[in-house]
Amino acid sequence: MFVHPWDAALDDAEWQAWIAEGHDFGQLVVNGLPGRPPAVVPTHFSSDGPHLLVHLARPNPVWEAIAHDPQVVLSVIGDYAFIPGPWRAQPDTPPQDGVPTSYYAAVQFTCRAEIIDDPEAKADLLRSQLAHFQPAGDHAAVEPGRPPYGRLLSGIRGLRLHVTSVQAKFKYDDHKPEAHRTSVTDHLTTRADRLDLPTARQQQRRLNRLGTWQATPRREL
Repeated sequence: MFVHPWDAALDDAEWQAWIAEGHDFGQLVVNGLPGRPPAVVPTHFSSDGPHLLVHLARPNPVWEAIAHDPQVVLSVIGDYAFIPGPWRAQPDTPPQDGVPTSYYAAVQFTCRAEIIDDPEAKADLLRSQLAHFQPAGDHAAVEPGRPPYGRLLSGIRGLRLHVTSVQAKFKYDDHKPEAHRTSVTDHLTTRADRLDLPTARQQQRRLNRLGTWQATPRREL
């Protein structure tokens, strides 16, 4: 993923907060076996702290590829919107001369995948995921050999993803003047279509924190 300096996360806390706000669905990208294309699997995920947790159906065709090459990427995208050209036109140019773009937030985790097959370990993974997705606890106990989950554990395999690097991108025209960004936020709020409102919130949040983007001066050697 290419990241301009003005699109980069301001710190780790920024992308961590964005993920924690409910961006817990992504695409698991697995290197294909020799001669085959990569496989992409849409999936929910959770974490147990340093690791990301995923479970997939045992018949899923990705297992052989993961065993061959455990290096994977989990890609998460959200808060996106198409920005029409007239919204980005310079003040002294015709609106139709404005160049459109896309706004979005994206986090990509590069990971080493560990396959989990032990029944108790899979049950523990599911308990962790249920604690995240159903924190009210309104579900049966997840125990090997006990219904309803016991008989289902054999039909899944777990993945513990050991994160080795993270790339984060918040593409909201932060290199443009503050007046321009405020104007686009207003347009998004007025249009209010699809993900326009969360996109506007992200742009306003970055504006409030960053103000006018300034390039980091190069250090002389």
